[in-house]
Amino acid sequence: MKWERAGLVGAAIGVVAAGAAAGVAIERATVGRGVRRKAQLALDATGPYGTLRGVPGTATAEDGTELYFETEDVTPVEVAEPSARRGWLRGRRGVGAAPLPLTVVFSHGYCLNQDSWHFQRAALRGSVRAVYWDQRSHGRSERGRDQAAGGPATIDQLGRDLKAVLDAAAPEGPVVLVGHSMGGMTVMAFADQYPDYVRERVAGVGFISTSSGKLAAVTLGLPAAGARAFRAVAPGLLKIMGSQAELVERARRATAELFAGIIKRYSFGSDVDPSVGRFAERLIESTPIDVVAEFYPAFTEHEKGDALAVLDGLPGLVLAGDKDLLTPSAHSTEIAEKLPDAELVIVPGAGHLVIFERPELVNSALALLIAHAADSVQAPVADGLRELATAGEA
Repeated sequence: MKWERAGLVGAAIGVVAAGAAAGVAIERATVGRGVRRKAQLALDATGPYGTLRGVPGTATAEDGTELYFETEDVTPVEVAEPSARRGWLRGRRGVGAAPLPLTVVFSHGYCLNQDSWHFQRAALRGSVRAVYWDQRSHGRSERGRDQAAGGPATIDQLGRDLKAVLDAAAPEGPVVLVGHSMGGMTVMAFADQYPDYVRERVAGVGFISTSSGKLAAVTLGLPAAGARAFRAVAPGLLKIMGSQAELVERARRATAELFAGIIKRYSFGSDVDPSVGRFAERLIESTPIDVVAEFYPAFTEHEKGDALAVLDGLPGLVLAGDKDLLTPSAHSTEIAEKLPDAELVIVPGAGHLVIFERPELVNSALALLIAHAADSVQAPVADGLRELATAGEA
């Protein structure tokens, strides 16, 4: 049946661009669709993944797109003064002035949304002021107006979107920018376009499972010939699929068991709790195929290695799983070489969604980054953050 075959291809290519790719031989499920659906619902109810909420807000992008974000503040009774390492704030606000709070802004990856930070959000909430936002056309943000009008999606535009979110959600005080996958690319594009802002406001940066370029050469774990063939046909096929979104979405749902297998293969490097795997599946399923089609070309055009110079000297974290097939850990090593002050963490056995797969390790590494950034600008953070960072060092 042609539409079922098209759905399988569509599901596969959508997952590739999102962080869970295509071209894998997967055994078909042997149970009925109704039974599978009941099992999915049971897994959805197992854990509160994606249910954490903050104070909602919106920012307006340059094309008028409404970008949704949520803010979580420090629990006041837990705040403790950090040790001072340099008088950044004193020079800006005057000796004796109360320090401005540090804000950590989290940018998610492709075909995900802000809920993908669930495990980090759970660990950090109450300990630091944080902003989680949905990139255009993802999650609760509006479909990109430029894209709806037929324009291309670009990483540079995402960098400008991040600036709009920062202006709305963190208009003053030091910020730490953290990005996963496409979110890391967003941070690089932001730094490239707003170097003065980086010098004045950015106190630290975290890159997780991301790349500064050369993504067209990634094999996705396929044989060389298969990777070349995929790169040759993917742009045109995605364009066709984007124009037939309703048909492809129906096919995508009909091949859900294959879709789940592809996600597991390209998201994780080891076995994860089934409810965690289902959480990843739900997030990726929620991204319409036409959005997948719009964004895919932006990745092969992404080249931001030179932009990293703007971030050099800041407290930093570069983290990736050594089983990542989408943004291989070698790409993180290249980023770290250009950010010698950043800590490089390569997680054995973890895949692209290391933030799901090894959350305790990721959380402690992020807490350490945030604590170092806070100290460098004399910003207050909660004792709980330092305890989490210390636990990671043990």
